[in-house]
Amino acid sequence: MADLSASASASDQPSLSANTLQPLLLLCLACLLLLVGLGGMGLTDRDEGSNAEAAREMLETGDWISPTLNYEPRYAKPAFVYWIISSTYALFGINEFTARLPSAMFGIALLILQYHFVNRVLGSTIALFSSLMLLLNPEFVGIHRMVLTDPELVFFTTLATYSFWLGFSQEGTDHRWMWGFYIGMGLAMLAKGPVGIIIPLLAVIPYLTLTRQWRHYFTRGKPFAGWFLFIFIAAPWYIAMFAIHGADYAAAAQANTTGRFANPMEGHGGILLFYIPVVLVGFFPWSGLLVVALYQQLQGWKKYWAGTRSGQDEDGLLLFCALWIVAILCFFTISATKLPHYILPLFPAASLIAAVLWARFLKEPEPRGLGVSLGILVFLGYLIGIALVSLPAIFETFRDKIAVEFPAASQLGIGFTPMIAGTMLFVGVIAIRMTARNENRRPVAFWISGGLIASLLVMIILFPLPHFSKYFIEPPQKLAKIAGLNLGSDDHLIQFGRKRPSLSYYAQRKVHFLGPNDEKRLLDLVESGNLTMLILQEHLLARLPDKIAEFPVLLRSHGFVLLSSQSFIAPGDAATS
Repeated sequence: MADLSASASASDQPSLSANTLQPLLLLCLACLLLLVGLGGMGLTDRDEGSNAEAAREMLETGDWISPTLNYEPRYAKPAFVYWIISSTYALFGINEFTARLPSAMFGIALLILQYHFVNRVLGSTIALFSSLMLLLNPEFVGIHRMVLTDPELVFFTTLATYSFWLGFSQEGTDHRWMWGFYIGMGLAMLAKGPVGIIIPLLAVIPYLTLTRQWRHYFTRGKPFAGWFLFIFIAAPWYIAMFAIHGADYAAAAQANTTGRFANPMEGHGGILLFYIPVVLVGFFPWSGLLVVALYQQLQGWKKYWAGTRSGQDEDGLLLFCALWIVAILCFFTISATKLPHYILPLFPAASLIAAVLWARFLKEPEPRGLGVSLGILVFLGYLIGIALVSLPAIFETFRDKIAVEFPAASQLGIGFTPMIAGTMLFVGVIAIRMTARNENRRPVAFWISGGLIASLLVMIILFPLPHFSKYFIEPPQKLAKIAGLNLGSDDHLIQFGRKRPSLSYYAQRKVHFLGPNDEKRLLDLVESGNLTMLILQEHLLARLPDKIAEFPVLLRSHGFVLLSSQSFIAPGDAATS
């Protein structure tokens, strides 16, 4: 690492043009990938619809302490993210774009944080590499274009972890950075609960233990004042919730923390090695660099334990990041509830160590690990390419099963975009391999990799996603919006079938989510004498009680129907969207 830092200090001194042009390039590319078409797709179920509606209800009711969903208490997540989304609603209106805007903006903020931190400790070239790697992968772009709590969580946990390094290491002469460690954790806990503390500590505790620096932490780390500051930031909302809701909130909080860790929730389980393919595909095309970088950084752990390395220099930073990645992978691997976006917090560290490895590849004629990195890249590229090219055939094979959930699938295909994307991937991977193996052309391989993944992501955002949304996501949402406009405050809206929380958002009212096993409640609502409307898939009409199945169909939309206990239009004249 000494050779790398010496070279960086000589040839990578951040000039005015680098400090200006590189962040500007990064910002423009981030806006393209995270903001273009952001509101062009309907909200997906479950998380997007639930989070967007909880924030809308908070704005509507004016209750900024106790989140609700479908006008019932929602204890699954803290209120901080809802405060942010509600604020964008208040400023710019309620729509899909404003619901997703906080996620995109926190993604952009994370990229800026990544660039400035790495620029400070490793120089502008590695800062640009690591920031582009952080941006140009499917998982980062996908998650930061959705209404999730993870973008805020990852920004604050990364702020906390990087602040710890700057305040603790010998490079960090200003120990006031340690305050950012506690502030970041406090805000992260307000964003997503105790995992906001756990993620930074998954990096800090193994690092302090392996390098035997706990004594330094108690002298430099401001532990007593710092943890008091953390409590001051995070505790008031939780205290208020316990004061208002008591045992109900305590039980729900336990279920969504230790309960989620011990038992799969809402069917989100997975095999033991669930996150290995998630990281390899989600971090593509930089996955090969990550695997080799992790292996190389963890090789020398015994030297830190023996005290022959201090752990506070640039090599120590790479060890710190490697431990951060491995600890997060292990933690979420043993968790019973598994979702792909849970491991997004490791991506900043992954991008940093992958960028350092790539910088080394550029400085050595025959760098150690290059062949393995390229092998992993080629294997994954071909595998993903084959999957994309085969997607139309796979869709045809399972068309009937897909149509059970998305009725439009029985009449529509998925087009040629997957085959074009797969072909682009094959050609791109070959070009990357050829250029990377040649010492003189090796720098071009990075830009081919970045350009390839950027082109694929833009193509997906502009073409298949709007098509998928129009025919597979939006049909019931359009019916919910129409129903909401025509129902009074005492009337009933029922969604029959698999629960779709996003319909509450589009109807902007309470929705009764019922299924075939809820016949008594269904009949009670209908017999209440109020106007009742139902949204369901057309093939579920046969599952309704006879009395309700005879309701007139007001609207049809790509396999979904809107029924009403009162007819607004003449029979046989129902509109079709």
